[in-house]
Amino acid sequence: MLALFSDFKAVFDRDPAARGLGGFFEVLFTYSGFHAIVLHRITRLFWRLKIPVIPRILSQLNRFMTGIEIHPGARIGRGFFIDHGMGVIIGETTEIGDNVTLFQGVTLGGTGKEAGKRHPTIGHNVVIGAGAKVLGNIHIGHNVKIGANSVVLKNVPDDSTVVGIPGRVVRQKGKTLDNLNHSDIPDPILQRLQHLQTEINLIKKKFKIR
Repeated sequence: MLALFSDFKAVFDRDPAARGLGGFFEVLFTYSGFHAIVLHRITRLFWRLKIPVIPRILSQLNRFMTGIEIHPGARIGRGFFIDHGMGVIIGETTEIGDNVTLFQGVTLGGTGKEAGKRHPTIGHNVVIGAGAKVLGNIHIGHNVKIGANSVVLKNVPDDSTVVGIPGRVVRQKGKTLDNLNHSDIPDPILQRLQHLQTEINLIKKKFKIR
């Protein structure tokens, strides 16, 4: 029950569209991301009780109703928020910490037919941008921000920002990253091209090339 209260509160903390009394009823009745986590926590209870078949049926019902697929075996902490949510997939052995935000189209999946732990472990206070794929038995540290459409295949240290395909750490400040504005994430390819252009300009100047 406390976890659900934290999930409900997280919507108001992180979605500027959820405001006032009207926002209260909107979240309660129209937010698919909140509905998905409510249904998952019920499904997870049946899974932990080792009741056969029913958890999988409920998870498929959840997918049909919300467009969000969460395996009953996935462990999700408090304050979980899925913004919009359509197309989000969370695999069976995924572990998610507290105060994590996912945007639409995120996949927390595996890389093949491995047995045992085959999905990612996500730390606390993590933001994963729209369309990002985090794959395999890897660990994403606390206070990490993963840019939209990134593909993350390796461990990510705490307090980092990751972008690209494959995902690369482009910023690590040693402090909490709480800015949800994806436009503030640097583009490492553009930065590298700018660096190369600067070097070319220096060479041209040195050899007086027009």
